[in-house]
Amino acid sequence: MSKQDSVIRLLLIEDSVEDAEQQISVLRNGGIAVRPGRAGNEAELEDQIVQNTPDVILVNLAAKSLRLEQVADAANRGGKDIAIVGSALAPSEDTIVNAFRSGARAIALRTRPDHTQMIVRREFESLLMRRNVRKLEAALRETERRCDSLLDSSRDPIAYVHEGMHVRANKAYLEMFGFDEFEDIESMSILDMIAPDDADDFKALLKKLSKGEKPPQKLNLKAQRSNGSTFDAVMEFAEATYEGEPCQQIIFRQQTSNPELEKELDALRSKDLVTDLFNRQHLLVELDRTVAAAAAGANDRCLLLLEPDNFKKVLDTIGIGNADLLLGDLANLMRRHLAEADVAARFADHTFAVLLIGRDQENSKKVAEVLLKAFNERIFEVGKQSINVTMSVGGCLIGEKNANAQAILGQANTTLRAAQTEGGNRVNVFDPAAQDKAAEEKQRHWLKLVQDALANNGFVLFNQPIISLHGADGDFFEILLRMQGPKGEITPNFFLPIAEQHGLMPQIDRWVIAHAIKALVEREKSGIKTTYFIKLTPQSLEDQTLLPWIAQQLKNARLRGDALVFEMPESKVVTSLKPARTFVAGLKQIHCGFALEQFGSGLNSMQLLKHIDADYLKLDRSFMADLPKHKENQEKLKELCDQAHHSGKLTVAEFVEDAASMSILFSCGVNFVQGNFLQEPEKVMVHDLH
Repeated sequence: MSKQDSVIRLLLIEDSVEDAEQQISVLRNGGIAVRPGRAGNEAELEDQIVQNTPDVILVNLAAKSLRLEQVADAANRGGKDIAIVGSALAPSEDTIVNAFRSGARAIALRTRPDHTQMIVRREFESLLMRRNVRKLEAALRETERRCDSLLDSSRDPIAYVHEGMHVRANKAYLEMFGFDEFEDIESMSILDMIAPDDADDFKALLKKLSKGEKPPQKLNLKAQRSNGSTFDAVMEFAEATYEGEPCQQIIFRQQTSNPELEKELDALRSKDLVTDLFNRQHLLVELDRTVAAAAAGANDRCLLLLEPDNFKKVLDTIGIGNADLLLGDLANLMRRHLAEADVAARFADHTFAVLLIGRDQENSKKVAEVLLKAFNERIFEVGKQSINVTMSVGGCLIGEKNANAQAILGQANTTLRAAQTEGGNRVNVFDPAAQDKAAEEKQRHWLKLVQDALANNGFVLFNQPIISLHGADGDFFEILLRMQGPKGEITPNFFLPIAEQHGLMPQIDRWVIAHAIKALVEREKSGIKTTYFIKLTPQSLEDQTLLPWIAQQLKNARLRGDALVFEMPESKVVTSLKPARTFVAGLKQIHCGFALEQFGSGLNSMQLLKHIDADYLKLDRSFMADLPKHKENQEKLKELCDQAHHSGKLTVAEFVEDAASMSILFSCGVNFVQGNFLQEPEKVMVHDLH
């Protein structure tokens, strides 16, 4: 993100300047750079939206000068994508729902500066993401248009074939076979272009391609025109995509009567005219062969990408007219330090690529260092200028574990950009084996952190509200686990997989339950009736002592059992049905509740309720993605809610992330909602928690 992009254009809807200044201070104290403005009436609001187009509008829901719906209408009239955030002291459920219905994307608590900071930062990041997606879509459309134009202007007869059928062909291809328009061959089989003598062999090739086998680089055969005449042809294959579908790009070339001339033409087609190195297409073909060799066990290959440092400044010095001369000199110097088996190419405008063949890891890095030194020491004479050009070199060693052309290119490019970011004139080569070693070391590090956290109370509880849409009595929260780290709390996706792999989950589950009970006791002392939803892992189901232990914990704390609801994903319960059924039956005896998470993801989820007496059904998050746009998801949710209520179960919709979904969920009959859109998780503050 550029510095300019990181400054938030903020419009505040406040009755007083003092209130607006307070909100600005809250954000700036959190390290958020804002360019603020304020609107106290409709005229000022219209002017701000037209003249300054804010990124985020922070609306005080208690403001009398402008209501949230007025702000949303003004923003929508301008056709701008603006994140509208409501701000309130202690919003009631009705206030929250009405704010979302009026167009707010989130609610920020004025009593919690950190919450306001989190909400504004999150909504701004979401806005930037939406803008970037729109830019990428526009760039993709433009790229497709240019590619289409290049295809039509190409003299090479080119067609795209999907499952043996033509889906695109250029003018040269149509002329070669005697057709006027593409509609004449649209959906026609490529077999119709092959002479009868070669049809059977080509049909066998198509079958191989349909099974995912690689095509030959070239194929000699007789082709057949629309009038039935035939000619000797060479077919060249390349994997491609057309309108998102995988297909084959096929180029037909007529064979010449002069083999030497044909060989010379082939060489020209694979060369870059400016540098006399191979071109990008040839290098990609060679890279595919290298990847195939690596997949078969070869580990003596490496791809290097090289770029001159500060190339724009170099061009300003020598003049853009001399750019080709310089590129040619760079290529000649590079070629002198490479072996005959190595493949050097001009990969992009001023990017070179070298495929090192038959060199181990140490020698590959040595070649990169030799090239770097050669460029660093050379003075180039270009026109009337004498200049020194340094290079940045990024590379990727190629082996069986990363035998994928796109992954190798991506990693080589990443290392090249890293070398440039570090100042240039350096080598940066990625080694997949080193990554594996680092991953093993990282796993040992995480295991030690988890073990230390268990031994020294290094975990932290967070909770997230589960809000009733129908006024259920008391407060409801889901308990979430974090681990204390040197730079703040660590989310469970980093450490729970390691804990599960090493059998530590039952200990962690007990830690969470014990500390959640302590937190509940404190809330109940304050007169707040509270229910905690606590996640449980399948490993704990096998622990025969867990249920008696929970019962004893509740007894010692003098806490009612229905204050706890244990939850597990539907898929995990299905695979551990017998111990889960026993465990849930035991929970009923001590009056604790049970919830099925990710409910509705199975083929017949309601059938599971015949075996597991769940009190709550937490609906699968997949239904929530773009809920307002998916009628079938809305119908499925309503069906699940109707069936759940008929069975006496309560439903919870998780991952609610937009205002429009709220009214839909209410109409579907959902009992509770939960999600960062409503409120992000907060740390459970408990005295003497340890």
